[in-house]
Amino acid sequence: MAIGTERSFQTPRADAASAPDAPPQRLSKVDSLRPTYGFDDVSLAPGTETVEPSDVDTSVEIGGLRLAIPILASAMDAVVDVRLAGELARLGGAAVMNLEGVQARYDDPDTVLARIASAPAADLADLLAEAYAAPIREELVARRIAELHAAGSPAIVAATPGAARRWGPFCAEQGADLFLVQSQVSSARHIATGYEPLALAEFSRLMGIPVAVGNTTSYEAAWQLMGQGIAAIFVGVGPGAACTTREVLGIGVPQVTAIADVAAARDAWHAATGRYVPVVADGGMRRGGEIAKAIAAGADAVMIGSPLARAEEAPGRGTNWGMAAPSPTLPRGTRIGVGTVGSLERILFGPSRVTDGSENLVGALRQSMAALGARDVRAMQQVEMVYAPAVAVEGKSWQRGR
Repeated sequence: MAIGTERSFQTPRADAASAPDAPPQRLSKVDSLRPTYGFDDVSLAPGTETVEPSDVDTSVEIGGLRLAIPILASAMDAVVDVRLAGELARLGGAAVMNLEGVQARYDDPDTVLARIASAPAADLADLLAEAYAAPIREELVARRIAELHAAGSPAIVAATPGAARRWGPFCAEQGADLFLVQSQVSSARHIATGYEPLALAEFSRLMGIPVAVGNTTSYEAAWQLMGQGIAAIFVGVGPGAACTTREVLGIGVPQVTAIADVAAARDAWHAATGRYVPVVADGGMRRGGEIAKAIAAGADAVMIGSPLARAEEAPGRGTNWGMAAPSPTLPRGTRIGVGTVGSLERILFGPSRVTDGSENLVGALRQSMAALGARDVRAMQQVEMVYAPAVAVEGKSWQRGR
């Protein structure tokens, strides 16, 4: 090898002389990764007291609305229409209607829903794009709010921040009871150069009805959002069965950790200001035990979609799809088949015909609270939670083999 070529592979002497004897301390992002927990990672530990299940109080207040059960139906087209909202209200919960969905675009949304539910998978993307391209109509928004009230349901409506500026004041004028500003990830400060972002504090102050915001997973973001005057905060980025945010965008925090972090911000905010902002766990709960864990992690209520999409009253006909499914560029939601298993009342109150915890959700929550000595939701938030990733499979070999 020529001398000149050999020198091309050598470190210059000046660099070697100036280098420290030992390398600097390694600063790798993975060294500071904190553990986070989902529903399968934790279990609830019994304490020293139990309560008779009939003495348990599952009621909660969200945005000035008193609910007998801490369950909201997700603002998804396959889950919520006027019929389901009325039935859920009769059973003690409440439904959230998606203002940017088919209910506000079509006089007869059932026809569109039937086409989406039955379309071949290969045709679904084009069909969704076509269905959601129709404009939102003012008269339909007003009609749906009136129909919700006529069905005995509170009128809780949801829209993204971009649509909230247009539809929020109109919905308030039409008698809506609660307005949910819902986006993929919510923050108190949104940066945009192409348009003026929604000023949440001003929006909340001028609306005249309670304004809730979602979704977040962060203590710091939750604290800042509470400072904007919101009435409730929704927690969860990507845990839903019909949501693909975590796969497509790589974003999300397991729900138990996300709920606990936001609930900690709620409690700190309450201690500092005297104002209590309810926390709603949004997505990722399939069974009664997971609803119990969500409340034990700090949630005041839960918002669920796919478990309720299985009801006979649900408009999705045994399917469900994400709110962001019609995105023309990113498939952030997907249609899933959940089947139809029975009435909404049976899913919530039983009697259950399965052993997987997916029916009699409220009964399971009530029994869990009773066994843990929690007389109400606030007491349930105080029960002990343990790290127990083996709890679901310990001793269950025969069940797993079925």
